[in-house]
Amino acid sequence: MSLSRKVKIGLDETRILILGVQILLGFQFQAAFRPGFERIPLHDRVVWLAALALIAVTVALLITPTVRHRMVERGRDTRSILGAIGHFAGLSLAPFALALGADLFLAVEPVLGLAAAIGAGLVAGGLALAFWYGLEALKARTIGDRERAMTHSEPDGEHTPLEQKVEQMLTEARVILPGAQALLGFQLVITFTDAFEELPFPAKLVHLAALGFLMLTVIWLIAPAAFHRIVYAGEDTPGFLTIGSRFLLAASVTLALGIAADLGVVVTKVAGSATAGSAAAAAALALLVGLWHVYPLVLRGRSHTPR
Repeated sequence: MSLSRKVKIGLDETRILILGVQILLGFQFQAAFRPGFERIPLHDRVVWLAALALIAVTVALLITPTVRHRMVERGRDTRSILGAIGHFAGLSLAPFALALGADLFLAVEPVLGLAAAIGAGLVAGGLALAFWYGLEALKARTIGDRERAMTHSEPDGEHTPLEQKVEQMLTEARVILPGAQALLGFQLVITFTDAFEELPFPAKLVHLAALGFLMLTVIWLIAPAAFHRIVYAGEDTPGFLTIGSRFLLAASVTLALGIAADLGVVVTKVAGSATAGSAAAAAALALLVGLWHVYPLVLRGRSHTPR
């Protein structure tokens, strides 16, 4: 199997992961504005906040290779980007598994009580970790050595064909889009809730700003497809690859701002403190900008440094 094909499959697998994550992402954001949320005990709010943080980290990790592919490799298929896709996908499974367990705990406790909820959460998280890490670790001891050696010996993609670069770029747009869709739906729905009416006016303004950022993100991510059809009649050209890559990078900026702003709004709502909300927003923005922009810029600087 060619290196470009492996990169494409890796990106498709990342899409599978983020499609699952977007469900929990939407749940975490919307739950805080449901009428019953005000009645849940303090420990449930702590668990919910932890799950929200875990899902945010998962999304950040899954999108990191896409931005790196655009900024560092400039769309070329290399062993480095293939390794990054696998590395960050592997890292993202741990917070995803823990968030699954935490959310199942929150769902089970009102029905069956605290003890059953703890058991259900531990079983769900444990099963996810076992099937996503444990089983693979056991199998890797006895099989797959030849395949892993073949991947490490692949020639780097210095001459990745243009059509493959375009295909990867469009796939990467589909990696980012589900997270933006989940957040955009949340942002539109909660403006019609009673809980939103009770927010301080500054928090409402921040939410509207986040709504604007997410609208822009969706616009940026759909623009390459429109350019490909309308301007280039479906032909793969260097000009289309360049403008599509720029739209993806712009989308990563507005998505980071939208996620961070709405995290601040939600934490302000749950904690009843604008200071806590601001701290959460700042921490989220630092994480997202660090992984999506600072980290690739550092790598790109190193790759251009003469040895």
